[in-house]
Amino acid sequence: MTLPAPYDAWFPGSPIDGTYGYDRDGLLAVPPAAEPDGFADLWRSWHAAARDVPADVVAEPVGRQGAHDVSFVTFTADGGLRLRAWLAVPADGDVRVGIVHGHGYGGREAPSFERVPRDAAVIFPVARGLGVLNAGVGAPDVSTEHVLHGIDDVETYVLGRCAVDLWHAATALQEALAGVDGVHADLPLYYVGTSFGGGVGALAVPWEDRFVGATLEVPSFGQYDERLAVPCTGSGEAQRRYVAEHPEARAVLALTDASVAATYARVPVRVECALWDTHVPPPGQFGVTAGVRAAERAGTGAELELAVHSAGHAEYPGQAREMAAAFAATRAHVARALANVTR
Repeated sequence: MTLPAPYDAWFPGSPIDGTYGYDRDGLLAVPPAAEPDGFADLWRSWHAAARDVPADVVAEPVGRQGAHDVSFVTFTADGGLRLRAWLAVPADGDVRVGIVHGHGYGGREAPSFERVPRDAAVIFPVARGLGVLNAGVGAPDVSTEHVLHGIDDVETYVLGRCAVDLWHAATALQEALAGVDGVHADLPLYYVGTSFGGGVGALAVPWEDRFVGATLEVPSFGQYDERLAVPCTGSGEAQRRYVAEHPEARAVLALTDASVAATYARVPVRVECALWDTHVPPPGQFGVTAGVRAAERAGTGAELELAVHSAGHAEYPGQAREMAAAFAATRAHVARALANVTR
């Protein structure tokens, strides 16, 4: 296979052209997927059912990490499942914003604060089934099995359940902060997620009015018309192969398409997309961008901020510089989202 420059030098021997034949202009022209009947009603009904469920947080302090005091917490998630997470609160007690911080497939091994302002309280939920905190709890811990769990019915499909779990994580964060000196009862929340976390975040954020903004890095689960048409090295390959044998599953994926959900965004959203990515094909990522752009044009209150990375899910020259800029940009985006609230 002949790869386009500079990827021929960066990823020699790659079995897949991670551009999938798209240049930047082509990716910017990818639309969100077509919205299936009942999409918004389904997600609104899930949110209504989740919104007032107590999280019943149990916390266990574990020590200081940088500017934050960190605890393990356990909270009630979708269907009564008890999930574990990390909670981090500014050690100086100055809390201006709460952040729900998702992760990529494979779970999370520890909190990471690169995108987190010093004055943010953060919950780092770990998705059901994934490591290290929730391995095997509520879903398989292998990504190729996890991404198909419950796919026979949209009410049981794992991606929808994981998105709903993010609303419960937001409730857990608020419950954990209740009564903390200097924390307002209506503390605004912001969402950060990468890859898997970017995709389920795109599904969850539009329906939740506690979120005032979001950063979605190389978001997965967008534009299934594109994703199911091409091979990849990520979890989407398991979906593609499954749908080839069970075409009825396409309807479930349509109801959990991140690019469709993004058309309902109502807050500023920063989307970071890659021009090359064999793990999450770029057309799917840019489909999420197109969804946010459509919401912005519709006047919902959404505001798109797009950043384009050279590659995703891979090491490449200049990556450290791009990531450092992205981390700073998310922190700045949090500040702008908060400014919108206080205008």
